[in-house]
Amino acid sequence: MKLVTAIIKPFKMDDVREALSEIGIDGMTVTEVKGFGRQKGHTELYRGAEYSVDFLPKIKFEIAIKDDFADRVVETIISSAHTGKIGDGKIFVTDIESVIRIRTGETDDEAI
Repeated sequence: MKLVTAIIKPFKMDDVREALSEIGIDGMTVTEVKGFGRQKGHTELYRGAEYSVDFLPKIKFEIAIKDDFADRVVETIISSAHTGKIGDGKIFVTDIESVIRIRTGETDDEAI
């Protein structure tokens, strides 16, 4: 099993969610997060005063899937979140040791 974690631009959230639904992803966790990468934030102007925004708003998707589906999920996220501009985000794929569905006690692939 794999955990795909994607950090993307907020305005791409609906595009990514819809694209994942189209390939059969039934469940995911989506969180509003803040962070920065190479872009190191930016400056903005508010009421005539300039200020620095160090942490930019992002959206984090977390999707637990079977191993053989990971590449397709990653490709779908890339194609639906890509803008070609700095700050498009990152995708992390990690191994999951165990999954347990609390309600039924199902484990691993059956719990996903």
